[in-house]
Amino acid sequence: MVKLWSKGNKIHEEIEDFTVGNDYLLDKKLLKYDCLASIAHAKMLNMVNILSKEELNILVGGLNEILHNENFEIKKEDEDCHTAIENHLVQKYGEVGKKIHTARSRNDQVLTALRLYELFEMKEIKMLINSLVEALKKKIDDEGYIKIPGYTHMQKAMPSSVGMWLGSFHDAFKDELVSLQALFNKLDQSPLGSAAGFGVPLLKIDKKITAKEMGFSKVQKNPLYCQLSRGKFESEILNALTQLMFVLNKMSTDLLMFSMKEFSFVEIPSEFCTGSSIMPQKKNADFLELIRGYYSVILGEEMKVKSMIGNLMSGYNRDMQLTKEPLMKSIDIVKKCFKVMSLVIDSVKINEENCKKAMTDEIYATEEAYKLVKEGVSFRDAYKHIGKKYLEGD
Repeated sequence: MVKLWSKGNKIHEEIEDFTVGNDYLLDKKLLKYDCLASIAHAKMLNMVNILSKEELNILVGGLNEILHNENFEIKKEDEDCHTAIENHLVQKYGEVGKKIHTARSRNDQVLTALRLYELFEMKEIKMLINSLVEALKKKIDDEGYIKIPGYTHMQKAMPSSVGMWLGSFHDAFKDELVSLQALFNKLDQSPLGSAAGFGVPLLKIDKKITAKEMGFSKVQKNPLYCQLSRGKFESEILNALTQLMFVLNKMSTDLLMFSMKEFSFVEIPSEFCTGSSIMPQKKNADFLELIRGYYSVILGEEMKVKSMIGNLMSGYNRDMQLTKEPLMKSIDIVKKCFKVMSLVIDSVKINEENCKKAMTDEIYATEEAYKLVKEGVSFRDAYKHIGKKYLEGD
């Protein structure tokens, strides 16, 4: 296989294996986006008279063929999807295939494919958040009126409700959608044409053509900033995913606690639960424990990328290759967690009778104090009077 960087020398087998890592496997997720970017690039090269119409048709046909071939293989010796695509075009179309890399570097190729992948995945995640928001709203509309205790310091505190409890998560996700949109706007700029980070010399390419063709709203103009954004944007995506998982983590913990026999405010359907290999009576909501734990996994991946991109000089550094896996892994985890949580909220049952039993007198202590305040008693004296009542009751 011809390497895009090869000058004819053979690389040591162990070094090749080490530098490639699992990039050729991860790039299955980028193959589609690199083909789309390459089609846009070829069209631009034609418009600036670098490719003929015939050459354009050949390349676009070949790229569409790859795009619709679910079995297209990226081999370890290819290193990545970019090389696999070009090698295929060269093998099938000869000299025309060699022209696809004109006015590009692997650096802006991977940046562009990643950016398209990220934008697509952000749209998918926003759809999944909206599905969960809708499930929460339906549950609130149906059973939000049910009173439950509110807790501070893991102790009963003041009256709350199913609506207030689930509504806190509903509102949190609405805020995260605002943050995701701001991040989406930042990602929505095309780095194609930045080449290795210093632009394309001599050739007069048109970056606006490729940006528009790929659906970007603008061009990322400074070529060195394109390279600076590699890893930076990924760490921002991971931060957004961490925030989403933080809310799911809280939801999971509450659902686990409220489904305990000691509470029984909610009931998790049996088909969602596993059992114990030794205790016949057990019904375990393992999936909630996993969602709760995945918050720490995503947080770890975020810190991994943030530490990886620090202390690097401007321009491309191979360290960037290692930011792909944490990003892709985290996106896949978050999508699975949201799908599962939406199923849960749709199916979870609220036990109104047990919720009512839990609304014991001490929950209303603050209300009692404020009743005295309304009668003219100072809050401090009212607080002490009601506090003494419950202490003596103990």
